[in-house]
Amino acid sequence: MSSHLSMKTLLFLSLFLFLVFVLPLVTSAPDNSNLVYKGCANQPLSDPTGVYSSALSAIFGTLLQQSSKSKFYKTTSGSGQASVSGLFQCRGDLSNVDCYTCVSRLPILMDKLCGKTVAARIQLLGCYMLYEVSGFSQISGMEMLYKTCGKTNAGGNGFQERRDSAFSSLESVIGTGNGGFYTTSYESMYVLGQCQGDLGTSDCGSCVKSAVQRAQVECGSSISGQIYLHRCFISYNYYPNGTPKPNKPTSSSSFSSPSSSSSSSGSNTGKTAAIILGGAAGVGFLIVLLLIARKAMKKDDDY
Repeated sequence: MSSHLSMKTLLFLSLFLFLVFVLPLVTSAPDNSNLVYKGCANQPLSDPTGVYSSALSAIFGTLLQQSSKSKFYKTTSGSGQASVSGLFQCRGDLSNVDCYTCVSRLPILMDKLCGKTVAARIQLLGCYMLYEVSGFSQISGMEMLYKTCGKTNAGGNGFQERRDSAFSSLESVIGTGNGGFYTTSYESMYVLGQCQGDLGTSDCGSCVKSAVQRAQVECGSSISGQIYLHRCFISYNYYPNGTPKPNKPTSSSSFSSPSSSSSSSGSNTGKTAAIILGGAAGVGFLIVLLLIARKAMKKDDDY
């Protein structure tokens, strides 16, 4: 009787430890496939011969293939008025595997959320994709597509000065040999900026500067915010207890190159590996305890 009771206690304790210490590690990884926003053209795509559908399928296939080895890629399919251009971009701190996983969701989401239109853009937390048929009216690279602002008046005295200092650091460095992706921390502020992969240094700097100005006006004293322009985006967060361990800025020369991952990518990959290993170790530990308990209970039954 006491043996069975002790085994039940051991099993309960094992399950408790697993739920409290291991499961939070497994579920704490951010989901880069969360939807941020969608942009769908109002004009439906007229395609009686299926030529546009074929071009779109070719583009999606090419972009998905390239996402396993690149964080930005742009391509065109078809010819003349029947051509379609498209691109994808992943956040600069994603690994190639995470980039591919994120991009692989986009074609299905485009069809589900936008249907067949002459242009569409889907932005997830870790990546985005867009396509346009030939002749679609172009918009300015500085046009704001989406914004979100956090809580206000919670940063205390000097908050806006700290935020603007972090913004200045971002503006002064973004696009200068870092592949258009940069993160930095200043006191309790953490900021991130990224430009579309084919933007030059000057255009990238101008786009980020415009996004910063938008953040200052649109979000005011909000302690966090995200500003998405057509060709770049920025995000910022205020951490009153200190910023997370900062990632070193990207130092690669080509954002579209597979070797362009920054040290933040290494940090992200290491964190992911630690979560996976921790989860696997926890599951293994639980299985071993269950086997021991089963064996002990069997011996007790034999007596």
